[in-house]
Amino acid sequence: MTNAMNNTLLKRVAGSKRLIAALLLAASAAILPSCAPAEISSPEEATGNVTTEEVASGAEGLIGETVSIRSEVEDTVGDDSFLLEDDRLFGGEDILVINASGEPFVLAEGDDTDVQVTGEVAQLVIADVEREYSLSLDPTLYADYEDRPVVIAQSIALSPDPGDITRNPEAYYNQRIAVEGEVEDKLSPTTFTIDEDQLFAGEDLLVLAQGVTPETNDGETVTVTGILRPYIQTEFERDYDLDWDLSVEQQIEAEYSERPVFVADGVYPSAL
Repeated sequence: MTNAMNNTLLKRVAGSKRLIAALLLAASAAILPSCAPAEISSPEEATGNVTTEEVASGAEGLIGETVSIRSEVEDTVGDDSFLLEDDRLFGGEDILVINASGEPFVLAEGDDTDVQVTGEVAQLVIADVEREYSLSLDPTLYADYEDRPVVIAQSIALSPDPGDITRNPEAYYNQRIAVEGEVEDKLSPTTFTIDEDQLFAGEDLLVLAQGVTPETNDGETVTVTGILRPYIQTEFERDYDLDWDLSVEQQIEAEYSERPVFVADGVYPSAL
């Protein structure tokens, strides 16, 4: 790549970072096979929210940066890695993600759900990665990626659309996930619905924020992180601090009983 091209790329990346520097990024916890607690990465740890093609075509300018990427898994590579699909540019290279989160990576069976990855962009040197992250990588599987930019993931979460969840909640119950959607209706300071920005989107998803007071506006696109649970009134009254008045309580009981509710411990403006 010529110096002129490098300079152009660096300016574009720097400009993108300035635009999103004020935004909190959704950094979700590693996927768990059950409802066991997991540690959440701090949003400040991710310095940029980038698309897969930015990493594939300009990753040299992102070496050493911590980024968040949301994309579809193209294929798995051994037990510790997978490829994120780059379908926005013809001929774009898929992004190799090495799972250093300490938790297994599990996709919802038979689903094409996106995942959200937060980690550092690094130039792959197999011996260095094995030593630093206590991994054992089969050199025959990673030979084609040696000395290429990859993402060393500290956080991985399923990232379904709201409609995916409302259509098939059983696939996501009691798992940590990251969901992006548009704020549709605010019912209380900590309770709102989100939906997909699509013509034939599914039902709205009810979000209950705990531990955070989101400053959300109708029509704003946000990313929420947390755990999905079926709404059972007695359990929610027991487990959570609810700020609902009587009318909101009655509305939720009438419309959402036994339906999925996303209990969010993080609500961030989307950088997309």
